[in-house]
Amino acid sequence: MIHRMNQVGFSQRIRLEWLQYTANLVIAGNQKETIYNELQNMLKDKLSVDGDVIRGTREKAISILMKTWLNVPPGIEGLRDSGLELLKHLPQESALPLHWGMAMAVYPFFGSVAAGVGRLLRLQGSFSISHVQRRIREQYGERETVARAARRIVRTFVDWDVITDAGKKGIYLPGGRKAISDIPLILWLIESVLHTTGDHRGNFKEIIGSPSLFPFQLAQPNPERISDSRRMEVIKHNLDDDLILLKIQ
Repeated sequence: MIHRMNQVGFSQRIRLEWLQYTANLVIAGNQKETIYNELQNMLKDKLSVDGDVIRGTREKAISILMKTWLNVPPGIEGLRDSGLELLKHLPQESALPLHWGMAMAVYPFFGSVAAGVGRLLRLQGSFSISHVQRRIREQYGERETVARAARRIVRTFVDWDVITDAGKKGIYLPGGRKAISDIPLILWLIESVLHTTGDHRGNFKEIIGSPSLFPFQLAQPNPERISDSRRMEVIKHNLDDDLILLKIQ
C-alpha cells in the first residue's frame, strides 16, 4: 500500500466523458478485452498530433481509464462496485463526484494534487501551477515526471470545469461548487477520501471538509450514518470528535 501511495500513475489529461464511457462499458457487463478495444476505437482520433496517433499516450490514457473503473487496486473493489451502482441512477451531468472519488481512491497522487489545489483556493481564492507543483514535489520528490503529471491533472481540472483559467498564464480560479445532499453519495465520497490516507482513517469533520473535495459542498450527515456503509465504521472520541476508518477487507 505504501508503494501505491508514492506512485504517480495519473499522468495524462483525461476527459470526463472518457471516464463515463468506460464506466458505462463496465456497467453493461463487457469483458476486459472488449472494453480495451472499445477505448482504443474511441480514442484513435482524439490522442493524435497532425493525424498521427501517439501510441504511448493513448495506451497510458486507456490504462488510467481501465484502472479507475475496472482493474482497481486490491481493497477498492467494494468502492468501485458501489460507485457503479450509484452511477446507474444518476444523470451523466451529475456523475462528476463519482469519477472524482474513484480517481482519488485509485490514484492517491490525483488526490494529493486536488488537496493542494483545494488548500490554495481556500487560503487565497486562486493559485498558480508553480505553487501546486512545488507542494507536490515536496511529497513525491524532485522528479520532472511529478511536475509534469501535476500540470496535466490541473489541466484535467479545467476540462472538468472545477477550476478556470484566470487569464494570466499558469493562474487559476475556482469553478462553481456543486452542492451534494444525497447521503449515500456523501458516504461514498467519505470512503473515497479515506482511501487516499496512508492509514485509512480520519476525523469526520476533517474528511467532510477535505480540501481534496474542493469542487463540492457536502451536506454534513450525522456520523451515525457511517454505519450505513458495510466498509466503514465510526469511533466516538468525545462529543465533537468522531474518528472514521475503513474496515479491513
